[in-house]
Amino acid sequence: MNYLSHAVLAGPAPADRAGGVAGDFVKGILPGALPADLADGVALHREIDAYADLHPAFAASRARVSPLRRRYGGIMVDLFYDHLLAVHWSLFSPGETLPHFTARLYAELAIQPGLPAGFVAVLPKMQQTDWLASYRNVDSVAFALDRMAEHRIRRVNPLAGAADELREHYAGFEADFLAFMPDALAYAQTVRRDR
Repeated sequence: MNYLSHAVLAGPAPADRAGGVAGDFVKGILPGALPADLADGVALHREIDAYADLHPAFAASRARVSPLRRRYGGIMVDLFYDHLLAVHWSLFSPGETLPHFTARLYAELAIQPGLPAGFVAVLPKMQQTDWLASYRNVDSVAFALDRMAEHRIRRVNPLAGAADELREHYAGFEADFLAFMPDALAYAQTVRRDR
């Protein structure tokens, strides 16, 4: 799952959403130096990632990725699912528009104490161009993957042009996502309730 999906799956608590969005910037054993509520959000992020890796629909999406890019299939599917969540926003967040949700999320993140420095550095760029709502457009997903290919992954990788695979197999990825997301929402709600 990528930023938008983690923010939605984290539920209503601002610290859980912050932990969900910033979770990939936190390494090591929790809570570490994090405030307890933020550490709980990061722990939820990690549980959701583990759940996704084992879900049949998510596995089906990874299998749709070409052999050339299969090693990076999880990264690609994470972004593809953020795109599909943005496209199908009203199914999973009725009553609140995507731009309203992202504006509220950015405001919460701006005042969340204890966020990792790497994420704090990224947040102004994320907010300025509204990365999360921009995922509604396949071209924005393509741009994100192309930038990742250049800047985030240090070794030579085939992520540039990876959004072409979303375009080519759109209906399949969409069907996988629509099977996955209700299960993921139910799972995340159970984890939040039982902790």
